[in-house]
Amino acid sequence: MFRAKAERKARELGIAPERLPPGQYATEKWPVLHAGDVPELDLATWRLRVFGAVEEPLSLDYDALRALPQAEVVADIHCVTRWSRFDASFTGVRWRDLAALARPTPEARHVVGHAPGYTVNLPLDALDADDVVVAWAADGEPLTPDHGWPARLIVPSRYFWKSTKWLTGIELVPEDRPGFWERYGYHNDADPWREERYAF
Repeated sequence: MFRAKAERKARELGIAPERLPPGQYATEKWPVLHAGDVPELDLATWRLRVFGAVEEPLSLDYDALRALPQAEVVADIHCVTRWSRFDASFTGVRWRDLAALARPTPEARHVVGHAPGYTVNLPLDALDADDVVVAWAADGEPLTPDHGWPARLIVPSRYFWKSTKWLTGIELVPEDRPGFWERYGYHNDADPWREERYAF
């Protein structure tokens, strides 16, 4: 019943039902979900660090980040709470351009996304896709604080909690380190097409 309703809603929005992962429904809205309060960040002191198992650690202020080669990607995003938003656009820097500067070492296998009060874990190869960016804008407008300003990691191949809001660091590590949500029972891999919502 849920799937039939979800497919009908997708068609009404002009979305082919096969683009809808299992257990999801299509929406044109971008709901706001996070634990705790939105952090108060100051662009004068904010930095994005790329560190850990890299040959050239980076520390970029906002202007330096935006001065890197810019990319606009269009992707479908899927939240573990079951909404999916299609053809969302994000402007930022592709991970591969950051990686070319930082030069990951051979032992780098995983990534920890750092933000005030929480972390997110991903396999390093999940960041290799063309649509993975560190974004500062969405749908042509600067990110709002609720959606992760000043920068957010965007990883469309995973449920959206893996797309770290308020990003301050990308740490490359040899071993996997479960992040905030994973320690609360969310699935370590978070593939929406496999409906990997929870670890149990």
